[in-house]
Amino acid sequence: MIENFITNHSMAVSGAILLIAYVFIATEKIQKSVVALVGAGLALILGLLPFHGYFDSTAGVYVKSVFDYIAFDVIFLLVGMMILVNIASRSGVFKWMALQLLKATKGHPKWVLFALAAFTAVASAFLDNVTTVVLMMPVTFVIAKEFETDPVPFLITEVLASNIGGTATLIGDPPNIIIGARAGLSFMDFVYELTDIVTLIFLVCIGILIFMFRKSLKTTPEKMAHIANIDNSKTITDKPLMIRSMIVLVLVILGFITHDKTGIPAYVFALMGAAILLIFEKPKEIYEDVEWMTIFFFVGLFLIIGAFEANGGISFLADKLIELTQGSLTAATMFILWGSGILSGIVDNIPYTATMAPLIAEVQHTLPYTAGIHQHHPLWWALSLGACLGGNLTIIGAAANVIVSETAASKNYPITFMRFMKYGALVTFISLTLSSIYLYFRYLH
Repeated sequence: MIENFITNHSMAVSGAILLIAYVFIATEKIQKSVVALVGAGLALILGLLPFHGYFDSTAGVYVKSVFDYIAFDVIFLLVGMMILVNIASRSGVFKWMALQLLKATKGHPKWVLFALAAFTAVASAFLDNVTTVVLMMPVTFVIAKEFETDPVPFLITEVLASNIGGTATLIGDPPNIIIGARAGLSFMDFVYELTDIVTLIFLVCIGILIFMFRKSLKTTPEKMAHIANIDNSKTITDKPLMIRSMIVLVLVILGFITHDKTGIPAYVFALMGAAILLIFEKPKEIYEDVEWMTIFFFVGLFLIIGAFEANGGISFLADKLIELTQGSLTAATMFILWGSGILSGIVDNIPYTATMAPLIAEVQHTLPYTAGIHQHHPLWWALSLGACLGGNLTIIGAAANVIVSETAASKNYPITFMRFMKYGALVTFISLTLSSIYLYFRYLH
């Protein structure tokens, strides 16, 4: 009887699992990787995903197996980059870069804030946001201490910059990795389509933040001189490691850039780079520092969403989206951009993007688009901009935000929900407004 009920209401049951998982992920009562794995286990036990793929001769389609719904290219890219960045950071090279940038500002507080933001944004385009802010926080606390000022304005600016900068590339933010895998977008596709608008958003938003924080950005000539002459000679703790990790990192990024020519997927370069660096390390120590909870979160999440997709849920939502926007590409693009921006500030943008990606894959065929010089559908760029930039809306909008707020609180510099939102909401609104103008004139006009 239960089996018949599940068979007859498979879309509703898979949708309920997805919705309940979202609630638990948002409330954080249970660690989110556990929530994802429990949801995936339920989907499998209830038979919502086939264990083996097969060809349905009646429908004339291939029915995907459970493993077909796990985006292994996303998983491998994440693992490869986590290992690579973890090894490289042990040399102290990223901290050295940040301090060199600060020395170049001559200790002027406003330029220091801009330099920290710029370094964070650029680094976040190539490293994951959490790694970037973790690397920047110790430098930030040292600088704030030298200025004898509150570090919170610096921390807020950095975390907002990390979410903006991470939007620019395939590997900068997990939502982009998911989008790239689903839409078949390369590293250079993201660079070509998003770098200009992300740069504009960064300059406008950081300019406004510097103005808003101007009263905190004051110091004496003596303190400025101290910052300008800060000793950076001992920051690199392992020079051979720094040299080989930088060579490998540059080669991996070159691999990403040449993907269109070679046809080799990005995850292959990431895994190869990680493997080469592991030759010189103690692998067990490195593996222990990989964020396995994040990896298992992705695996469980892909299976939960796969169950919803396999049982017609994604197609149902796609039809509703088309109905709601009345088949208008402009309306659908703006709906996805702003909807993604707002929702990503409330719920984790990773499960949101993982749910929306198959939905857009379904919708784009119904909303025809004449590519012209732009070969990819604007709905994908609306999702990328909305999901990544929306992470700035609230303190829980992105993992980097949470890490910074928790670390600041542990050092007696609490960043309250409302204090963060005062700046985050404004930056998000400006970011989405500029993105709307960009998408309209580049694709829809």
